[in-house]
Amino acid sequence: MNQNLLPGLPPERRKASSVFNPKEFKVQCLRECPTPVEMQLCDTPDKAVAYWRSHVVNHPYFNPDVETMVVILVNTRRRIIGHHLVATGTLDTLLVHPREVFRAAVIIASAALILAHSHPSGDPTPSEADIKVTRDLIRAGQLIKIEVLDHVVIGEASPERVRDYVSLREAGYFYT
Repeated sequence: MNQNLLPGLPPERRKASSVFNPKEFKVQCLRECPTPVEMQLCDTPDKAVAYWRSHVVNHPYFNPDVETMVVILVNTRRRIIGHHLVATGTLDTLLVHPREVFRAAVIIASAALILAHSHPSGDPTPSEADIKVTRDLIRAGQLIKIEVLDHVVIGEASPERVRDYVSLREAGYFYT
């Protein structure tokens, strides 16, 4: 190691500091998601599902056979800034942590977010785990002042269901 890189430090500290080298990071857009003007405002579950269907299912890492969670990031006027694929799970399980859910929102200064995840079984009925995770994420968002607007569970169209998704806010699960 070049001894001149860390002037002012004793030689024994210079050697120890070479073990851990911090890095510089940058946020980079992965791909453009052209969205019609009428879809740029995301203030209802219908619009979140429409965004999912036009952009998330085309994501290179999206797998319709397993649960996938995406965060749709919006500004103060509820206009979509973008989305972030948070986690890909198994047939019936998805592991999410507030750190991953809110990471992109903090980095790009999003005012609020909408959670959306798929149920590959086709049945959009939220599980107890879905409800618990939603409430935990609402509380985490309150701490950092990023509002969780909704959590939409997306299934498949079926003759016995009016809609192929369930909004946890509309279903009354949004309290802490």
